Amino acid sequence: MSDGILKISKLTKVYSDGTAALNGVDLDFKKGEFVSIIGPSGAGKSTFIRCINRLVEPSGGEILFEDKDVIKARGQELRNIRRQIGMIFQGHNLVKRSETVKNVLHGNLGYMGSLKGGLGLFSKDVIENAIGILERVGLQEQAFKRADELSGGQQQRVGIARAMAQNPSIIMADEPIASLDPKSSETVMQYLKKVCDEDGITALVNLHQVDFAKAFSDRIVGVRKGKIVFDGKPSDLNEDTIHYIYN
Repeated sequence: MSDGILKISKLTKVYSDGTAALNGVDLDFKKGEFVSIIGPSGAGKSTFIRCINRLVEPSGGEILFEDKDVIKARGQELRNIRRQIGMIFQGHNLVKRSETVKNVLHGNLGYMGSLKGGLGLFSKDVIENAIGILERVGLQEQAFKRADELSGGQQQRVGIARAMAQNPSIIMADEPIASLDPKSSETVMQYLKKVCDEDGITALVNLHQVDFAKAFSDRIVGVRKGKIVFDGKPSDLNEDTIHYIYN
């Protein structure tokens, strides 16, 4: 796939109640691209990115990640694929009572045996790497604080650091700034963009906020009722298209 990393063909998802969340999605993504996916609630944005790593099982179509068939993958092959796809959630999904650095270390669990992982037996090098990642997102001084002592924006930056600890090829973020104030939102997006650009990581970021999508993205994909209705540069996204996407 040359500089391509992810190819989606005719992807569909129909839930058991008959809801068609995705309807024949075709998209290709390049290595190092920062892509925002916009659309109203219920458009299919979350379903789309969760199908990519099989947190949601697709109903049909094809997903090729670095030429590997994600939908047909099973067992160790699927675990290897998921290891290369970092995930950032709207609700942070941190262990709030644990130290910040321990939350980041959880990103390494996919590389460890079940016994060592279960016991949290991380090497000195791995711990130092986690602290280094926290420094990259401006949180080195918070490394040994409990996660619940941090602000919402700081917790989301811990989520970025945890995803980075996986050494991923792709990071997917599902509404990472939906619950944050504008200043914290901008800080989170700045750090996410920075680390992805520095490491050449492809980013797929679900956003409601069109202004943030236009400010930080290389490319914007608009989703409406499970279909792709826009795919282009931020400068090509005009008010008429925005109105169509959200109405």
